[in-house]
Amino acid sequence: MCKGMKQMEGEHRGDVKLYALSTCLWCRRTRRLLDTLGVAYRYVEVDLLDEEQQRRAIEHIKKYNPLGSFPTMVVNDAIPIMGYKEKKIKEVLGFVD
Repeated sequence: MCKGMKQMEGEHRGDVKLYALSTCLWCRRTRRLLDTLGVAYRYVEVDLLDEEQQRRAIEHIKKYNPLGSFPTMVVNDAIPIMGYKEKKIKEVLGFVD
């Protein structure tokens, strides 16, 4: 896990981590979706980290998302979701429409 992660309280639906940028519209929408669903998750805004922490965070992200794009969400250290994909996020977290 990377330094600077913040914990958001909610219902446990697996180990959910979100790597985001503070200026990214899609990152904010992903956080808003997780908040609306009431899911517990951890997140970090990579651009607000110091240079060394940013480098480490991006190395970690690239294990799941070789492009290193944002947002990158990882569920249970196994299921990466790149970008804002509402349907896939809901599916992976066990929400059915």
